[in-house]
Amino acid sequence: MPHQSRLTQALRELLARQRVGSLGTLGMDGAPWVSLVPFAVDTSLRVIVIHVSALASHSANLRREPRASLLVAQAEVVGEPVHALPRVMLVMQAQTLEAGGEAEKSACAAYLLRFPEATHMTTLGDFSFVALTPLGARQVAGFGAARSLEADEVVRALGPPS
Repeated sequence: MPHQSRLTQALRELLARQRVGSLGTLGMDGAPWVSLVPFAVDTSLRVIVIHVSALASHSANLRREPRASLLVAQAEVVGEPVHALPRVMLVMQAQTLEAGGEAEKSACAAYLLRFPEATHMTTLGDFSFVALTPLGARQVAGFGAARSLEADEVVRALGPPS
């Protein structure tokens, strides 16, 4: 069994605990666009999964420019310092999954495991699953604990625990 670093374990835990992230896309005019999105980790596909409406601005942005970023951060605790909050900024490549395909079924299962209350939304015709494949990341696991990650390391962290 390969060794998993303390920072990789912290990354896994952050992605498991937090259920929403800030999705950064590029608007039609090239301006940054940030949306709050629920996300799940599909450990079999080793991707982040979002479920988006075709009517949402970030959906149109991703269709035009599939490169995006996702910021996931630990929630602030009132009265506690915020500068060392664990967080990760993932650089991603978005791909809308084919309805009814195996990848979409896997993504749907991972998403509904995390958000069972969203079952009704999976039947709406204007929603689709999008796989966000990591291209790299910048992780801050606390004060003085920061690193850049290559895509393959992030992909390993998104897989099943070893």
